[in-house]
Amino acid sequence: MTTRFTRRDALKSLAAVPAVSVLPALAQATPDNSLLNSQSADRAERILAAAKKEGTFTWYTSFAEKDIPAVVEPFEKKYGVKVRTWRASTEKVLQRTLTETAARRYEVDLIHMSAPEMEALHREKVLQPVNSPAFKSLLDGALPPHREWVTTLLTVWVQAYNTSAFRKADLPKTYRDLLDPRFKGKLGIEVEDQEWFSTVAQSMGEQQGIQFFKDLVARNGISVRKGHTLLTNLVVSGEVPFALTVYNYMAEGAKRKGAPIDWIALDPAVARGNGQGIAARAPHPNAAALWYDYFLTEAQQYMVSMDYVPITTTVASPLKTMPFKIVDATRTLDEMNKWGKLYEDIVIKASRT
Repeated sequence: MTTRFTRRDALKSLAAVPAVSVLPALAQATPDNSLLNSQSADRAERILAAAKKEGTFTWYTSFAEKDIPAVVEPFEKKYGVKVRTWRASTEKVLQRTLTETAARRYEVDLIHMSAPEMEALHREKVLQPVNSPAFKSLLDGALPPHREWVTTLLTVWVQAYNTSAFRKADLPKTYRDLLDPRFKGKLGIEVEDQEWFSTVAQSMGEQQGIQFFKDLVARNGISVRKGHTLLTNLVVSGEVPFALTVYNYMAEGAKRKGAPIDWIALDPAVARGNGQGIAARAPHPNAAALWYDYFLTEAQQYMVSMDYVPITTTVASPLKTMPFKIVDATRTLDEMNKWGKLYEDIVIKASRT
């Protein structure tokens, strides 16, 4: 029987051991990546010229498959550089990147997935630092001090509900309102949203937050599902009338199509960053750098059109002034075992009994 490799498994294994280099010393020459940290006035022109010479780069990403053409096609048309995309889940992107690096197969140029996994790649010395002029326009906290990856967009967990099952007047105003009996048997959650769980619990005071979730599961139960798309669809069908952790862009997209779904954001709303980084042994570093800058600037307007939350201050957010907490990727990695076990014991296992 094959055991499924999950995102939580990957991060647990990386958090359990000290960071070590998976990059063996190699004798062969490496591509010239000096422009990645250049601060010269003509950096953009030189990167474009070098990128056109390379002609292509390989992008490993967990970005939603349906949204990839909206960012890739304008880039290829404008710059004449081909993007070779391999798209998979975050855990598979992480697994493939680490496996290939350990085997000295240097095929990927740029990796893009959830921020904790990007931080894990930094610790495993898979990435290299970049100094982009786009950094000056990013939200606070978007760039770790080591500069080996950068946040590209934010995905906000919101609470989605079936509009046939709940009137607006009956919606909760706080998380503690969910303890009301009217929510019994109506709640759903995604199986790997421990970052949301830990952030909400800590916002209540860690012990009080942990007790809140214990009480919630004991009183009203929570149906645990795999996949945010599935969870969104179950809200639409009414099988899960109220979901605790649906991505804002999925709920909004379904609503715009006329589905019986709407959403609210209880305080604190929690946002997870996606990040990108250039591989230390990238065969096409300049083409990757061209995309890296593009994704932090021009592509941000496309993010908004797809209901993602942009990371740059130069583009208006679809959430406008709604406050949210951004998950700390470093803390998530450091405390993965602790919060993973709590989520498993309190929410997942308890909901299956």
